[in-house]
Amino acid sequence: MPPDAATVRASSPKRVVIVDDHDLARAGLASLLSTDPRLHIVGEATTGREALAMCRHLRPDLVLMDVRIPDLDGLAATRAIKQDCPGTSVIIVTMHENADYLVEALRAGAAGYVLKGATKQEFVSTVSRVLSGEPVINSDLTVQLLKRLIRADDVATAATQLTAREYDVLRLVVQGHTNGKIAHDLRISRSTVKAHVEHILDKLGVCDRTQAAVRAVELGLVASGPG
Repeated sequence: MPPDAATVRASSPKRVVIVDDHDLARAGLASLLSTDPRLHIVGEATTGREALAMCRHLRPDLVLMDVRIPDLDGLAATRAIKQDCPGTSVIIVTMHENADYLVEALRAGAAGYVLKGATKQEFVSTVSRVLSGEPVINSDLTVQLLKRLIRADDVATAATQLTAREYDVLRLVVQGHTNGKIAHDLRISRSTVKAHVEHILDKLGVCDRTQAAVRAVELGLVASGPG
């Protein structure tokens, strides 16, 4: 029996688009990722509008997005891509360690944020974790920035939607735990954790676990620090 479409998609290389207006920067990222058989670079864009059009046409799994690009900056382009292509994950790649960029990147829908000065291992790890649906927001910088996003007006509504077990899972997601670690800590199966995460995403109205963590801290549902 031939494999179904979902199985074929899961086993195929992840489709990646690189967005940067500097030729050397794009070439460097392409060279870095080209050695990974799990990834397939399907396009490169130099402007925000070009990136949006490319994503609408190609529907990639991942976009590596520079912040400062012509005609539609990286944050606006990320917001538009997530609106039109919610299944596409976006990682912001920038040379600026700027708190405002990080806050706006998360609000725009980015699943990750990596500096151009990061090591190869750090960069590849970020890409792998985003594509696996694992959290990439457990750095001290991000935790501090998430505290800025607290918005208490919707707490009661969101709180009534989550079960006690979903609260437990959400708390560990915010702390940066993987599904495997959550399963171990709560003594449940990975498949059960995955189901809880899917329910949490639906109830909080977000498309990935990074955004779930952001929303949880925005609403004050869980603490943003470890423990």
